[in-house]
Amino acid sequence: MNNRRRCLLGLVAIAGCSLPGAGSLNAQTDFPSRPIRIVVPLAAGGGIDLTARITAQRMSQILGQQVVVENQGGGGGSVGTGFVIRAEPDGYTLLYHSVTGVVHAAVTPDLPYDWLRDLKPVSLITRFAPVMIVPPSLPVNTLQQFISLLKENPGKYSYASSGTGTAVHLAAELFKQKAAVNIVHVPYRGTGAAMPDLIAGRVVMMVDGVPIQAKNIEAGTVRALAVTTRTRSPALPNVPTMMEEGLEYQVPFWTALYAPAKTPSNIVEKLAVAAKAAMMDPATVKRLADVGTESVGSDPAELDRLNREQYSLYSNLVQQNKSLMPQ
Repeated sequence: MNNRRRCLLGLVAIAGCSLPGAGSLNAQTDFPSRPIRIVVPLAAGGGIDLTARITAQRMSQILGQQVVVENQGGGGGSVGTGFVIRAEPDGYTLLYHSVTGVVHAAVTPDLPYDWLRDLKPVSLITRFAPVMIVPPSLPVNTLQQFISLLKENPGKYSYASSGTGTAVHLAAELFKQKAAVNIVHVPYRGTGAAMPDLIAGRVVMMVDGVPIQAKNIEAGTVRALAVTTRTRSPALPNVPTMMEEGLEYQVPFWTALYAPAKTPSNIVEKLAVAAKAAMMDPATVKRLADVGTESVGSDPAELDRLNREQYSLYSNLVQQNKSLMPQ
């Protein structure tokens, strides 16, 4: 039995019976004694929804109770997020969200909740790289060539995003800041709506998730210049990172599991250990890798650190430039 297999079996055992306080927890509530609902605050069918369902399926097997995914879209994710925040803090209603949730909270001052105060981090579930793509007709093959082109033509070119104040918008704005270039923002109603103009060269750049764009890159419909994570994406092993291309820039995209803020810590810990075990399962790792996503799994403290760092990053960016806020 290899070390990875031993670790997985150990985590599964812990999830069932060995957490601090788990004996008293089982005696009091026998958690979980009924199905758990994971709310995805986005429409069904997207990449976030897919990873949530992969995660829920494996957690169901580990916890011995059905874990079901429920989509509650609307309000840029605020409808589903608010629903979970108001839910009974008993571990049976959880939120599955991405970096988009942090970004939305950072750029929207009048939300009816406080992202950091009203949610309790459970586990970082997946991580995936954003990739900078350009049309094949653009006469650049590297990130540095693209930066040089923008500096030689300030304000001449435009880039696309899925909307003002979205994660892909702010990722592009961070690139502008780090590279000291002037490129004009053109917001669309989703990245899919932007693709025809990008492919035709009417806009010349977009930052988007590798899971969404990998097939377009492979087909040559768009050209990948660099990924924005610390290491290369397994789905695009030949595409360099921005750091490799000489730009001090790292912006990962990720998904995570949260509970209402008053959920007891022993329940959160049990959920976190189950999530970590799910993410170490070889079949789950492969399923996620096949869609360009890295399986992670973490304890609540690790997600809490990332959550606060990312909130601070995007809040500071918006404070420096109020035009990044949705109108």
